[in-house]
Formats: sequence, C-alpha cells, structure tokens
Amino acid sequence: MIYLQLLGGFVLLLGGAEFLVRGAVQLAARLGVSPLIVGLTVVAYCTTMPELFVSLEAAFRGAPGIAIGNIVGSNICNLLLILGAAACVYPLAVEPREVRFEGSAVMGVTLLFLALALSGSLSLFDGVLLLVCLAAFTVVSYRRARSGHGAPEVEETATDKPLWMVLGTLAIGLGCVIGGSNLLVEGAIGLARVIGVSEAVIGVTVVAVGTSLPELATAVVSAYRRHPEVAVGNVLGANIFNLLAIGGVVATVHPLDIPGRLLDLAVWVMLAATVALVSWLMFRGRFGRPAGILFLAVYGVYVAVEYGPSAGAG
Repeated sequence: MIYLQLLGGFVLLLGGAEFLVRGAVQLAARLGVSPLIVGLTVVAYCTTMPELFVSLEAAFRGAPGIAIGNIVGSNICNLLLILGAAACVYPLAVEPREVRFEGSAVMGVTLLFLALALSGSLSLFDGVLLLVCLAAFTVVSYRRARSGHGAPEVEETATDKPLWMVLGTLAIGLGCVIGGSNLLVEGAIGLARVIGVSEAVIGVTVVAVGTSLPELATAVVSAYRRHPEVAVGNVLGANIFNLLAIGGVVATVHPLDIPGRLLDLAVWVMLAATVALVSWLMFRGRFGRPAGILFLAVYGVYVAVEYGPSAGAG
C-alpha cells in the first residue's frame, strides 16, 4: 500500500505539473501577456508546484524532515543527479559570462538559506526575508531579460481553446498536484516507519527525487536536443526557486524546526555541490561526460551515507 501511495503520488505530481504549465501558458497567450513574463513567472512557479505542495503538506502534518528535506534534497538531486545525467547524454558547454549572474545568485541564495537553517529553525521572519529576496531576484531577472542579458524568450503558444477549457486545464493540474502531494507525503511517512529511517532521510532522497522528475526530464531532453544552456539554466533557476519560493512560503505559513540530521550532512552537501558546479561553469564553461560521471558517483555515495547506520537518527 505504501509503495502504491508513492507511485500514485509521483504520477499525479508529474501529470499535474504538466497540466499546470500548459494551462498557464495558454491562459497567458489568451490574455496577451508577454511570453517573456510567462517564462520568468508563470512557468517557473508552476514547475516548482510539486516541491511546494509536498513541503507544505509535510509541514502541516508535522513532518519537518520531509518538508525541509524535500527542499534541500531537491537541490542536491538537481545538481548531482540531474546535471550529471544530462552531461552523460551530451556534454554541457556554456559561455561562462552567460551563467555569471545566475551562478552568483544561486551561490548567494544557498549561503543565505544555510545561514538561516543553522539557527535550527525557519521562522516567520526568515520566510518573509526569503520571499523578499525572491521578489528582488524576479525583478532583476526581468530587467536583465528586457535589456538582452537574460535567457531567450519562451516561445509563445497561441491557443484557440475556449477560456473555460484553459481554466479547466489549470484546475485539473492543481487538483492532481494537491492529490499527488497528499499521497506522496503519506507514503513517505509510512516508508520511513517501515524501514526504520528518519523522515529527513526519506525527504532528501525518495521525496526529493520524485518532486525533481520534471527537472530531470527537462534537463535530459535539453541535453539530447543540444540545448545545454536550457539544462543548466533550468537547474540553477529551479534551485533558486526551491530555496526562496518554497522555503519562504513554508516558513511563512508554518514555521518549523529543522531536524539535526539535515544540518549534519545534507545542507553541507548542497553547499559543496553548488560551489563545485558554479565554479566549474564560471571558470571552464564545459561540463563534460567525465564530470557528469563524477557527479553521479558523488550522488550515489551521498545516498549510501544517508542510508548508513545512522539513518534512523534525527
């Protein structure tokens, strides 16, 4: 039953995210909103919906290990597993100057989140601070894009579907994401109890990988189609939104304590992986197959350590 809940939750999250993005882009097209704005706001926020709803659901259920573990674990998964897999499909080569802003931003955001986390909890003030930083990042990104320094505009998707159908697509997507989040959290809590590991371990591994599947699919397909900048930008942007948007909303709505298990290992792995990737991209500009294999190996070791003898602690 637990595994069916996990599987059902993953399927609903993926399907719901797909419907949300399609519906949001179609609605923006009908309303005549710039595709640039759609890419910077609507699509970006919709693709973080799985992480957001899972973390909120876990927080309200009194499972901070899953709530915060999902955020930190998703970032680790994005950096080590997803970019590692994408680089194995096709080497990721980008101009260092093109990732300077996003790389600096993800470094700064990671350090800010780490500083807040080391206090042992995320308070209402912390949540508001993260959301203010999110608003500032969005404004700066928009202005850079308008001045020609940002990523290329998202292709506008014209639609002749009636408004009720577009709104229905959004409603279906939202319903699937909410339902999938509920199933996934229930299954994750049950799995942690059955196999005797902490909820924090399940949060930074099983749940994090599940909610990061949209990013995994996007990065691998982008690499396969020879669009490395999309794969890299997707991961850097997703990590910024995970920490600022999801961390900010969860802390604002439901302040919670951070399990010691996450502070002992996961947040430091997240920081180390961020520093390694950003430094590599800024100074070398090429993330090839050897680097991808290395990142995958490091992720494998990290997961093995998480499920080691101390997995039930914290």
